[in-house]
Amino acid sequence: MARSIIHEKSFHFALEVIEIYRKLQAEHEYILSRQLLRSGTSIGANVEEAIAGQSRRDFLSKMAVASKEAREIRYWLMLLQKSSLTKAELGPTLKRIDELIRILSSIVKTTAETPATQNSKLKIQD
Repeated sequence: MARSIIHEKSFHFALEVIEIYRKLQAEHEYILSRQLLRSGTSIGANVEEAIAGQSRRDFLSKMAVASKEAREIRYWLMLLQKSSLTKAELGPTLKRIDELIRILSSIVKTTAETPATQNSKLKIQD
């Protein structure tokens, strides 16, 4: 069963976010850690929903939400990094979220610009 790159990357990113969440909880950082967990796992959940989208419009909407969630988690990661609330190394995670943002932005842009008759080529396989 083939999976898309964005599906795989968003899933692995969610696992990484769960690990960061655990570290933050161990450091007694509860507020931002919950925000991080929510937005970091939401990316993959929205990608999963997009794959099962009932229409092109539904697919585009869910991918756009995933893109917004990716931008939100980038904000939380940068805030954590600059605030010194954690000792966790967040640089590699920030690089990975930047990559996800680029991929998601490209998917949203391509889907929005591609005529509906050609969009069947963009279908993600399960």
